[in-house]
Amino acid sequence: MSQKNHKYIFVVGGVMSGVGKGIATASIGKLLSARGLSVNLVKVDPYLNVDAGTMNPAEHGEVFVLDSGLECDQDMGNYERFLNRDAGAEDYMTSGMVYRSVIERERGLWYGGKCVEAIPHVRDEIVARFHKAADASRSDVSVVEIGGTIGDFQNALFIDAARVMHLENPSNVLFVMVSYLPVPGVIGEMKTRPTQHAVRALNSYGIQPNIIIARSTHSLDKKRKEKLAVSCSVAPDSIISAPDVKSIYDVPANFERDHLSDILLKTLGKRVRNGSDLNEWKRFSEKAHNGQDGMKIGIVGKYFDTGDFVLSDSYISVIEALKFSAYNAGVKLTIDWLNAKGYERDSKKVKELVKYDGVLVPGGFGETGVEGKIRAIQFVRENKIPYLGLCYGLQLAIVEYARNVAGLSGAHTTEIDEKTPHPVIAILPEQVEKIMRREYGGTMRLGAYPCVLKEGTIAYNAYSNSESYKLTAKTYKLIHERHRHRFEVNPDYVEKLEQAGFVFSGQSPDRRLMEIGELSKSKHPFFLGTQFHPEFRARPLSPHPLFTAFIKAAVSKKKK
Repeated sequence: MSQKNHKYIFVVGGVMSGVGKGIATASIGKLLSARGLSVNLVKVDPYLNVDAGTMNPAEHGEVFVLDSGLECDQDMGNYERFLNRDAGAEDYMTSGMVYRSVIERERGLWYGGKCVEAIPHVRDEIVARFHKAADASRSDVSVVEIGGTIGDFQNALFIDAARVMHLENPSNVLFVMVSYLPVPGVIGEMKTRPTQHAVRALNSYGIQPNIIIARSTHSLDKKRKEKLAVSCSVAPDSIISAPDVKSIYDVPANFERDHLSDILLKTLGKRVRNGSDLNEWKRFSEKAHNGQDGMKIGIVGKYFDTGDFVLSDSYISVIEALKFSAYNAGVKLTIDWLNAKGYERDSKKVKELVKYDGVLVPGGFGETGVEGKIRAIQFVRENKIPYLGLCYGLQLAIVEYARNVAGLSGAHTTEIDEKTPHPVIAILPEQVEKIMRREYGGTMRLGAYPCVLKEGTIAYNAYSNSESYKLTAKTYKLIHERHRHRFEVNPDYVEKLEQAGFVFSGQSPDRRLMEIGELSKSKHPFFLGTQFHPEFRARPLSPHPLFTAFIKAAVSKKKK
């Protein structure tokens, strides 16, 4: 059970999905922490998947991985980026997690032979998980985003759990509704009726919102606030205007224009320091708008067939990591999505990469576009274009180098070609049996693992020059980065690759696993790949060293 005076803020959505609950939740957390409170942010996903690991990114967006190895919704990435701290495994839950726990307890006779039902047993499990997250973080306030929209069948038990917690201790629980106010083009007037209906739907659960965050294309005027106040029984000052802004990182400061942190603290009965310490965040936000000398980065990816909007969600952490390092370098960034399948259909098309200041190949799975990516990697290697490969981007860079430099004809990853004569990338032995049983969920190398850096390399220098990473020993650099993959560099080929000039600048402490590969600067200005996903550790106020080194190399190319 969480501490007696722990506060909970539940964030729910009205009118439609995708209204911005995740960014609103992250911004609330940012504002409260800027006022001196310790905060943990919790994401509730109502789907029956146990975690996000088996979901197609084209349908659900990026799978974000925590230090613990838990595979989560991409909102967890925003939480970490806004708070500049790691989230715990307890800060994420799905209906699948909850139901599995209840069913396992029932099978173990934990309920003493009772008839196990959604209410109270499933609901009580949810309440217990909210308290457990608070206890694990030792925070003052938990901000809980309940996924979905008011009226959905799937999230009803989570909302009811919040209602019960409010009944038990009304002074410790408040509700924030993030709702959408449309401005129909033909009418040209902001309409409040959909939000009024959303509040009525929330009332039917036995819950009254304390605060409404009014999302729209335009700012909310006084008349609309008064109209919502009367119809929704919410004080006019507790209706926060949330118009569209240029960057999600402008949202906390935008909320503060309506004094949101003061309202939250007053409603919760919390007394903390006056004034909000958002200066460093505001300076970062200014950089996001004021960079100079536009720079073009090409991302060679595979999630193209469902539209650009879904694509950006599939690689959101990569995009944000590039932005943070670009902003820090004072440059504006243009990102182009490059379809790897196009390079398979037309080998000459790969020549378009010459116009980019840097090229990145992100993580992925499967054979779609693989040969196109390999052609792209060969082109940027031979033409000295800065290259950063992430996970699959490292593996395919090794395949390309093995084929075209090390003389290993037909080299490949066994993920694509099990009969390749040179399996330079192969599956972890401990995973083979699980895959044969079709046990795919949670079977990868997941979460934070240590990596020892080789002195004098590009990777070593990148981390050494970063204030975010400190030396943990006198003679080497030890880092911890997050992973999400099944296949590894085959140790049988490491020596052959090194003899051909490929440098493994990061390895596991036992030297069994290759974590970073690169070419020396005498061969290429910047050609580096990681087996891990550095984008998961990139933060607005602490850009990731490897992304920063990549951006610096791209800036140098542009100047030349």
